[in-house]
Amino acid sequence: MPIVQQLVPTSRLRVHTRIAGPAGAPLVVLVHGNVSTGAFFEPLMESLAERFHVIAPDMRGFGDSEPAPIDATRGVRDFADDLRALLVALDLSSRPAVFVGWSAGGGVIMQYAIDNAAHIAGLVLENPMSPFGFGGSKGVRGTPYTDDFAGSGGGTANPEFARLIRAGDRGNDNQTSPRNVMNAFYFKPPFRVEPALEDAFVAAMLKTQIGDDHYPGDTTASPNWPGVAPGTRGMNNAISAKYTDLSSFARIEPRPPVLWIRGADDQIVSDTSLFDFGFLGKLGAVPGWPGDDVAPPQPMVGQMRAVLDDYAAAGGRYHEEVFVECGHSPHIEQPERFLTAVQKFAAEAFQAH
Repeated sequence: MPIVQQLVPTSRLRVHTRIAGPAGAPLVVLVHGNVSTGAFFEPLMESLAERFHVIAPDMRGFGDSEPAPIDATRGVRDFADDLRALLVALDLSSRPAVFVGWSAGGGVIMQYAIDNAAHIAGLVLENPMSPFGFGGSKGVRGTPYTDDFAGSGGGTANPEFARLIRAGDRGNDNQTSPRNVMNAFYFKPPFRVEPALEDAFVAAMLKTQIGDDHYPGDTTASPNWPGVAPGTRGMNNAISAKYTDLSSFARIEPRPPVLWIRGADDQIVSDTSLFDFGFLGKLGAVPGWPGDDVAPPQPMVGQMRAVLDDYAAAGGRYHEEVFVECGHSPHIEQPERFLTAVQKFAAEAFQAH
């Protein structure tokens, strides 16, 4: 099925959206993660569109959507509200839908469910970010290291990676080039997609808006290790522990079924994440680490499991499916298994809704 791309005017911003599949078929909504776009879903969309009506928007600050600023103090609510506005604009807001959220997109659809549970048939969380944000917290309940949430936010991003995105770097000479970061961390090496698709994914990454209002966001100095704390603007502050707390997901009503899919070898969202300053400090990669008592590695998987266990205890239902020999992107690395899992889950969710 062909994928149509539209710039959809909404009450909040113009949202670049990929649309595929029969208009009257059951609705599936795909939400991408940080430093990516809906382009990363195109192969999956083509397969899903045989049975479903599928939409995949570019979040604000990414892809070809209007680059409206990100108010980090709202956590991921800017993105969740944008998603709601898009569905209203497309006259889809009252239709039952299965939402698939990848990485930070998992946090977005959890926030969407907190605010708009009624018409959700089911949620697929694909390697979702922790419900307590990214960095700066410890324990399965997301206790912050410090009062200022040091160790999370815009200052934790690699400035060379951001610089190379802004420069439009398509090469592989620099270790932190978008291409090399994608192949080293989005996927489990030595996995690589075929060259034309790899080029398309890199081109999508390069559409990330760079700056204080977008990626990675502004930063604040901290007297606490590692010396940076969240600012108030931009992507990495929005997903910081200071502003993101999705633990109330456990109490939503009604409670749609949840499928949690994760790659066993994910290096981004992990209890030993190579993007978490607590783990990097423990490895000796960030000097001055104050130790496990103060700043242990963030148990991102454990934090998600704790919230989903609370969800189940309140009457919800979730299933955790682990893909072995797989990194951060199961829908790309193991597409057939991912497609089968989502199709089965969606069919059951729509039937039960």
